[in-house]
Amino acid sequence: MTQQNSVTIPALPTPLRWQSDPQHWELAADGTLSITAGRLTDWFIDPDKGTTTASAPALLMPVHEPCMFKALVSADHAATYDAGVLTVYQSDQVWAKLCLELSPQGQVMVVSVVTKSVSDDCNSLIVDGHSAYLRVAKLDRAYTFHYSPDGIRWHLIRYFTLGDSPDVEIGFLAQSPTGEGCTASFSEIVYLPEKLHNIRSGD
Repeated sequence: MTQQNSVTIPALPTPLRWQSDPQHWELAADGTLSITAGRLTDWFIDPDKGTTTASAPALLMPVHEPCMFKALVSADHAATYDAGVLTVYQSDQVWAKLCLELSPQGQVMVVSVVTKSVSDDCNSLIVDGHSAYLRVAKLDRAYTFHYSPDGIRWHLIRYFTLGDSPDVEIGFLAQSPTGEGCTASFSEIVYLPEKLHNIRSGD
C-alpha cells in the first residue's frame, strides 16, 4: 500500500500519523490493520549501554483525555523480540509499549517497556499461540497496560506514569530487533472515551 502521512481507521476518533516508515502496511475492509517492520527495527534505550534505537514503525494518534484503547494483537513471530505492540508516545525519550513478543527461549510473552530517558523492560507472562488481546488505559496522570486471553477479563500488566503532560499519542507498532522483519496485525480495534476507574477489577 502506498505510504500516506495520515491514516484513518474507522474505529478511532482521529487520523493517525507514522512515526518511522513501515516496510509495508495495509488496512483491510474489516478494519484490521497490518504493519510490517523492516529488519533490526526497535524502540529501546538500553539502561546499561545507553544506546538508543528508534527505528520501529508506529502509527499514532493524539489523545488528551482519559480513554481506553484495545485490540487483538497478532504477529508472525520468527526472530527473538519480534512483536506486535500497543504504544504510548510522548517524545523520543518518553514513551511506553505493551508487546506480544517472542522471547529468547522461543516463547510468546506479554512484555512491557516504560521509557523515561532509559528503558525499564519487564517480561510478564507466556501466551499460547501468536495472538492476545492488549489494552492501554489513559487515566488522569497515569497509564495502565492490561492483557486478556478472551477480550473480556483483563489482567493488569503495568501501572505507571510518564510525567505530568496530558498530551500524548497512542497507537500501534511492529518491531523486529534481531530479525529480518515482522508483520503484526491489529483487529477488533476499540476506542472508548472514558476513564478506567478500577485498574485491578478485571473489567
